[in-house]
Amino acid sequence: MKYSFRKDNDWLLIITTFLLAAFGLIMVFSSSYAIGIVGDSGNPYTFIQRQIVWFALASVAFFIVMHFPYRLYRKLSPIIILLSIIALILVKMPGLGVNINGAERWIDLGPLRIQPSEFVKLGMIIYLAQVYSQKQAYIDQFIKGVMPPLVVVGFVFALIMLQPDLGTATSILLVTLLLVFFSGAKWRHLIGLAGVGISLFIVFALSAPYRVRRLTSFQDPFADPSGTGHQVIQSYIAMAHGGLTGTGLGQSVQKLFYLPEAHTDFILAVVSEELGLLGVLFVLGAHGVILTRGVMIGAQCKNPFGSLLAFGIVFQIAIQIVFNVGAVTGLLPITGIPLPLISNGGSSLLITLISLAILANISRNNIRQRRQKEFKEETQLSAS
Repeated sequence: MKYSFRKDNDWLLIITTFLLAAFGLIMVFSSSYAIGIVGDSGNPYTFIQRQIVWFALASVAFFIVMHFPYRLYRKLSPIIILLSIIALILVKMPGLGVNINGAERWIDLGPLRIQPSEFVKLGMIIYLAQVYSQKQAYIDQFIKGVMPPLVVVGFVFALIMLQPDLGTATSILLVTLLLVFFSGAKWRHLIGLAGVGISLFIVFALSAPYRVRRLTSFQDPFADPSGTGHQVIQSYIAMAHGGLTGTGLGQSVQKLFYLPEAHTDFILAVVSEELGLLGVLFVLGAHGVILTRGVMIGAQCKNPFGSLLAFGIVFQIAIQIVFNVGAVTGLLPITGIPLPLISNGGSSLLITLISLAILANISRNNIRQRRQKEFKEETQLSAS
């Protein structure tokens, strides 16, 4: 039986993904051209030119990965996790690692600068999905079923904290906990792991004064309006200025050096100022469509590895959205996590599109299996 390329694709997922990514390019340019003008190059197109290059690379990667059978990632899992660990070590290597604002999270490859922790997020999901899908028969046993992969998770967590990057490390812990839950682990194991995760978060959060200030300032940003509360207050002003329909595309005032990181972590505030609440609802609505499709794809997948892989991707993207929106609105501490498909950042855009391409491939497989089943039933019915 032959299948149509068009019918097998999850067009709702694909179209929504690229619509949101294209919108992200528009907002990156709008929020970054002023920074580009006063930068070293004096070029207002500096950031958007880089982002377009990354978008082109990510788009090619998307359509390649979308046709790559997701089951093969099971065999590639050991290589993927090994390369992830090596990449995290390389950020500390002189000549390769790049220090920006006191953080060593990037590797300099000449024309491109990559952030390994973004790739590690997906690598950990593939690894955990592969391991826990094989341990289904004894997932209720903590030592034999649940514990072994957590040693690798702990090692990766430590490497990321050395950068330091508490936001990314925390998101990996949360995804791990959710995948353990969906793997079928016992509640007492989950509660114990949650307790360990919370303890680790508290220990690392309290290990540096700047982290304590960042984690507590969101509760009352006006207590230090020119210091730790400055960014959130400027975000409030941007959102208030935008109102329902916004000031118009390109007309943000806050992006003119009032709001720090306007083109990265706080790009949603610029969306709110220029396009209003309606613009924000569009962004969140599009993300909602992608996440809903992802949950449905994971639930419909009959393969345990594919199901866990889909859920892991959805959880990771959802956690990033929650962390970013929470920071912009002052409901959560600032973590430095970008808004998927919208914020400036090549590594984030590339890995998000690759992740969604894997999701699209799982969906294609689900559609084909469903059609095979329907065709078989129709054949049997005709024969009878």
